[in-house]
Amino acid sequence: MADLNRLGENRFLVLGRAGMDLYPDPPGTSIEEARRFTACLGGSSGNIAAGLARHGAQVALVTRVSQDPVGQFCLKELESYGIETSYVTTSTGETRTSLALAESRLENHQAVLYRNGAADFEMSAEDVQKIDYTRFSALIATGTCLAAEPSRSATFKAFEMASAAGLPVIFDIDYRPYSWPSADIAAETYSRAADLCDIIIGNDVEFGFMAGDYDQGLAKARQLAADSAQIVVYKMGEKGAITLTKAGETQTGIFQVQALKPVGAGDAFMGGFVASLAAGHSVKDAVTRGSACASIVVSRVGCAPAMPTPAELSDFLNTHPGPTLP
Repeated sequence: MADLNRLGENRFLVLGRAGMDLYPDPPGTSIEEARRFTACLGGSSGNIAAGLARHGAQVALVTRVSQDPVGQFCLKELESYGIETSYVTTSTGETRTSLALAESRLENHQAVLYRNGAADFEMSAEDVQKIDYTRFSALIATGTCLAAEPSRSATFKAFEMASAAGLPVIFDIDYRPYSWPSADIAAETYSRAADLCDIIIGNDVEFGFMAGDYDQGLAKARQLAADSAQIVVYKMGEKGAITLTKAGETQTGIFQVQALKPVGAGDAFMGGFVASLAAGHSVKDAVTRGSACASIVVSRVGCAPAMPTPAELSDFLNTHPGPTLP
């Protein structure tokens, strides 16, 4: 069992995809009616890395991007946030960096994701074996890394090497059915991964999927907290979250905001939650602060550029009521 006090060193290795996000401009415009788009860093792991960097953490990303202008855009964006890119490999051939189009509106929200031949799925065991894990205080990975080979084997190798170096392994379930060859393979792979992790974060649907029964998601979260994980956060959307540790369970609410879009909340939560643990906040307070980050991001355009700074988070917590339970 890894020592979670290491998080206080505030140096994180994040595994997974970075991509280009395009948002129709002005906000509220549909994709089919758009004539202008705002481009920014995206991808679940890229967003999480940006969220941590905004909070002052030292962050390195491990992924692959395509050898084309979209891949170069992502590298430049990562560097603009202060994210280390020495472990980002440029793939040649026909692989492509992910491209996402998402609307800044709630009603009839549409999002289109292009991931055919995704470059990040080419991440290999060689990519993760060259890393000096002793430089970092934790490894963070998203479930997307596990959806295809060779990225899946590389991720498990990274888990092994991080654990051998004494690093806590933090896992965002991040289940996206379209990335997987079958639901059975996904469920088996997620269960294998979750057994190796110290902190696991997911929503009720994702835990239910892992359990093989959507009504048994909380039971699955409880089983993981009892058997292997030190912290499990079971998110329930508007109903808040249940956090499970060896000391028991705590329920927390959400912050009500005027949301601009429905995407980015999970990545923002992870960034804010982990950054808060690193800053010495209690698990309950870290969940509350992560929830505040999620509310901030859904009220802004973009995901990575919407991640709050510590000052913005503090201002939000001081001026918004909550969090409230349903």
